[in-house]
Amino acid sequence: MAEPFDISRRKALKLLAGAPMLPLGGIATASMLTACGGDLATPSANSTTPTTPATPVANFTSASFTSMPAPSLANPSLMATTTVGSGLTVSYSDGSQKAYKLAYQPFFMTGDLVPDGNGGTVLAGGYFDINNQPIDDDSVPAQRRQFFSDSPDGTSLLKIDGAKVAGVKGNTVFAVVQFEYTTRSQSGSDMYGRLPSPIAVLTLDQDPATGKLTLVKYHNVDTSPANGLWITCGASLSPWNTHLSSEEYEPDAFTASSSNLAQYKAFNDNLYGNANIAFNPYLYGHLPEITVKADGTGSVRKHYCLGRISHELVQVMPDNRTVLMGDDATNSGLFMFVADNEKDLSAGTLYVAKVGAGFSVDPAAAGADLTWIKLGHATSAEVEAMAKSNRPQDVIDVKWTDPADANYRKIFAGGTAQWVRIMPGKEKVAAFLETHRYAYLAGGSMGFTKMEGTTVNIKDKIAYSALQNIVDSMVKGNAKGWNPESNISVDAAINAGGVLQHKLAGGQKDNQGAAINSEWVPVHTSALLVGKDIAADALGNKADPELVANPDNLKFSEKLRTLFIGEDSGYHVNNFLWAYNVDTKQLTRLLSTPAGAESTGLHAVDELNGWTYIMSNFQHAGDWGSQHTQALRDTLDPLVRANYRDRFGASVGYLTADPTSIKLV
Repeated sequence: MAEPFDISRRKALKLLAGAPMLPLGGIATASMLTACGGDLATPSANSTTPTTPATPVANFTSASFTSMPAPSLANPSLMATTTVGSGLTVSYSDGSQKAYKLAYQPFFMTGDLVPDGNGGTVLAGGYFDINNQPIDDDSVPAQRRQFFSDSPDGTSLLKIDGAKVAGVKGNTVFAVVQFEYTTRSQSGSDMYGRLPSPIAVLTLDQDPATGKLTLVKYHNVDTSPANGLWITCGASLSPWNTHLSSEEYEPDAFTASSSNLAQYKAFNDNLYGNANIAFNPYLYGHLPEITVKADGTGSVRKHYCLGRISHELVQVMPDNRTVLMGDDATNSGLFMFVADNEKDLSAGTLYVAKVGAGFSVDPAAAGADLTWIKLGHATSAEVEAMAKSNRPQDVIDVKWTDPADANYRKIFAGGTAQWVRIMPGKEKVAAFLETHRYAYLAGGSMGFTKMEGTTVNIKDKIAYSALQNIVDSMVKGNAKGWNPESNISVDAAINAGGVLQHKLAGGQKDNQGAAINSEWVPVHTSALLVGKDIAADALGNKADPELVANPDNLKFSEKLRTLFIGEDSGYHVNNFLWAYNVDTKQLTRLLSTPAGAESTGLHAVDELNGWTYIMSNFQHAGDWGSQHTQALRDTLDPLVRANYRDRFGASVGYLTADPTSIKLV
């Protein structure tokens, strides 16, 4: 997710989509990705029926996606909706292949009335206050209605042992979906960050024969134990089967912007119904964890000890303890948290990376080594107590002009020069509540721009991080935050961004010489994929449409050996979902979102009751930017409005496969 006023992304932030479904609900894992065919029945020992030899089983060996073309004005309707024209070919050990045609299947569009599991309905994507009462949009009095989001984002698909929910006829599975924000009120006023973000648990009926998923229950999670949620962006599924959410763009406790102060006041007004309640920025910018229960409900717990940064999409490593964290900001860092105990993020040690010499965004370059600076150890309860007992001015002093005082050090935060000093005895508080500023002072390489999603390739011990763009603080000599001491320096900006890869290893020590208790520490970083800026083409693309531009969501499939990449691009007219095979190096376009929309909610599920799924949502269709010419807008805007509730609606769904198109090649 881009910064709310970052022109390189789009002007503010907005919607999503859906399209007709093909007969099959998923891609068969047990039959397709495990075996082709099966054993013939073998009679019991006392049967008189002759025994028939078992049919040899052909095992899955590999899979490859076939690409779709980018939609064009030859068919504007394809540019104004979710379009899938890609396919999947699966190869087996006997030399046979199966081909699948892919399509998109939504569960719902936000603004739909969906079943609440109790015989009633609930508004999909609807907003609720601290008392779980609907928050209404009364900006147009004659059209008063409950606010609902046009920006669904992070999604997890999972199953719970012993789950039982009324209305499910097949297998009971669940999805957790979070809604980052809503773009505007009915009157058109900006609503970004002015509403507490909702999270829903979806109970899905999985057809055992086809893999199709059908919504039977929508449960809005009570977020009051977490003091409400702030701008929930990307998400991941933990190895212990919980949904790890995010709070992006932590509210700056020292903002001098009247617009931000108005945003904070509106957030509290909508959350508590009282504009006079003081906003506490230190309660937001953390990592919420959602636990799904067997009855299709869910609960939230916010972890305060993973640093107050612009959390985007974290990745927990297979040790159940090491967390690699994206940081979606200018002057952002690569952060790592190592929990004290497995499957428990309530206590641990926070680190920031120091980039060594040789950093490059050229995929042909060797790259740079990484070392790790310890920022501190804390429990979540300890940091929450700090957040409630410390005023910002108790923790750190921030000035925007040079005070000519040796007690202050110059740093950059959000691309802006600041002079700061930690208040005496508040180092630990600053480490966990003023993490960006403290990490810069501690010597961390706080020079990345918009490091977004993270994911891991377990077999090869490689992690991946998305750089939504490579600008500002990453560019040598740039006034917006570049610091040569960070060792993050490129000669020229790449607006289209790229993807970094990090080698992982154990046996590492931090800057104090203490052992880091993890075998999954990033030790070397280099570029994997980089977009290409171009002069605007005939359609309006400002980045090569045949390459990834402005990557955001990342997820890796171990079985398919594929890195999935969702775009958040102001340089592509339509944003795309891509598949990159790390063995063949083949890049394939799988899906196109509606014009002006962002690809979100990515989740690659290798196996769920024998089926494979690729979850995919979209945000803010028709969020027009400079890449959309006036002629394009005139053509596409009516179509987008007709498809998505006048641009207030957005779909949540997944990619499907069509068995009727299977063929042996």
